[in-house]
Amino acid sequence: MTFSSVVGRFRILALAEAISWAGLLLGMFFKYVVVQNEIGVKIFGPIHGLVFVAFILVTLMTKEPLKWDARTLVLGLLSSIPPFGTVLFERWASKTGRLREPAAEQL
Repeated sequence: MTFSSVVGRFRILALAEAISWAGLLLGMFFKYVVVQNEIGVKIFGPIHGLVFVAFILVTLMTKEPLKWDARTLVLGLLSSIPPFGTVLFERWASKTGRLREPAAEQL
């Protein structure tokens, strides 16, 4: 997985978005259940927000190079809403061939 390819960027940010969700959920658990301390939310909230926006942008930028139809794009964007949805979408897109780099055109 490399950040230099469209598919690599998408996969890395899909995973990062899921991890940031996990951090935020853990922070909320500690805030509301364990210690009533906001530090976890203060740390993971902005991280998750930044990664969420980056995932949305990379998903929008992935549509054209991978020739996604509108349905695939909308599913990709919606996958960022539920926790860990980006990982499920990435797996589905990979299994259905939607995360294949187009072959370089020969001159």
